[in-house]
Amino acid sequence: MSIYLGIDIGTSGTKTLAMREDGEILATSTFEYPLDSPRPGWSEQNPADWWDASIKGVKAVLKAGKIKPVDVKGIGLSGQMHGSVFLDKNHEVIRPALLWNDQRTVAECAEIEKRAGGRKKLIGMVANPALTGFTAPKILWLRNNEPKNYEKVVQVLLPKDYVRYQLTGEFATEVSDASGTLLLDVSKRQWSQLLLTKLELDNAILPKVYESEDVTGTLTKAAAQKLGLLEGTPVVGGGGDQAAGAIGNGIVKSGVVSATMGTSGVVFAHSDAMQVDPEGRVHTFCHAVRNQWHVMGCVLSAGGSLQWYRNHLGDAEVRQAKKDNVDPYQLITAQASEAAAGCEGLFFLPYLTGERTPHADPHARGCWIGLSLRHGRKHLVRSVMEGATYAMRDTLEIIQEMNIPVKQVRLSGGGARSEFWRQMQADIYGKKVVTINAEEGPAYGVALLAAAGTGAYKNVVEACTKTISVVTETKPDNATKKIYNKYYPLYGHLYQSLKGDFAAIAKTVEEMS
Repeated sequence: MSIYLGIDIGTSGTKTLAMREDGEILATSTFEYPLDSPRPGWSEQNPADWWDASIKGVKAVLKAGKIKPVDVKGIGLSGQMHGSVFLDKNHEVIRPALLWNDQRTVAECAEIEKRAGGRKKLIGMVANPALTGFTAPKILWLRNNEPKNYEKVVQVLLPKDYVRYQLTGEFATEVSDASGTLLLDVSKRQWSQLLLTKLELDNAILPKVYESEDVTGTLTKAAAQKLGLLEGTPVVGGGGDQAAGAIGNGIVKSGVVSATMGTSGVVFAHSDAMQVDPEGRVHTFCHAVRNQWHVMGCVLSAGGSLQWYRNHLGDAEVRQAKKDNVDPYQLITAQASEAAAGCEGLFFLPYLTGERTPHADPHARGCWIGLSLRHGRKHLVRSVMEGATYAMRDTLEIIQEMNIPVKQVRLSGGGARSEFWRQMQADIYGKKVVTINAEEGPAYGVALLAAAGTGAYKNVVEACTKTISVVTETKPDNATKKIYNKYYPLYGHLYQSLKGDFAAIAKTVEEMS
């Protein structure tokens, strides 16, 4: 049976997966690499690390799955979105890549809005407002702050597309990842010449745009030798990590929504037609399904808030988990379950790295509000979980305001593995939530795209329908749902009350540093 590889270039590491044509996973591997933060709010990586991890990953899954190179019929690529890889005339990397969570481009976002004629006109051009994480502000930052490096630039690539270049020698991207650059006309699924002109950017620095299932090139002889594969193996467009993860969750039809509670949290809805929030609170991007779109919101520190709690306040649980040979999160969530829903008025705002949806505020910060002498560790940890889930509900509410149907919410990430957190999500969302048989995320999604793009299926919708199925269902508890419906509006008011204070704190910190 034919085999397809999915390679997901993440922020902490690259995951590689080998999948049979029928959807069965034969092997996976992950190779990690460092992230550099040379200044507060800056986030960079060396693109060579991604390529090295991809080579190691492919070799590892071929060996673990006992896979013959001749059986590999296609490769799909996914990766962290928005990052900027700058190449010179020799196609060498000029400087470390600026990543999706880099916050240095506040001034450039303002510049983009001004050049576009205002926020409303910008959204009209590219369906989204300017956010610090996006690619276009990074290009302008390089022009404004490192002019000598900017003069060398002949090509700008997204992270997965740098790996594509190493694989195929082609400069190419696809519509879902390109949507997150802020330079794509999302309605026409091509680069926005209008905005590029206003920003005085040459579209020659941008790669060719494909649909996600399309073959964008084939393995070169040099790449094939490094990977242990055959020269000429097709490489399809793939997808940005969120669209690819949605494919891996089967979010390919109207009414099906995913809620992924990873380090960041993402609520993702398929849409048959392009729909835009006029306030720009959620992203409207091209989907990895041909000629379809998606609406998405991102919580920057969702599961990351619980990870922060574990790392800094969960020492006792970590030590006990080591003794018992269990996951520390198992003990932490068990402790959270001892507190009542709503934590007796204790709230946690999960804005540890600023927030994207719906506030687009890099200055927002995490905090507990409502602490009293009655509150203990069980309340602290449960409130962290509730705060992250309230933040996810923010996006779900906006999606429903846009009249996008929500018939089923599919959970994935760490929040899907915990029965307690699954129930909490059902209660806070007020929706039945389900999990599916596929848990490998973006790497699995792009392996399905590779299968569809090389002829194993007529399209990716068929690929998902034949390989993905629901395995668990969790319905909301009506009594708990009513409690959360009382607390959720209060959670929303807290950010509005503190917004000005967050900005003042950020200004003070900058002045004191």
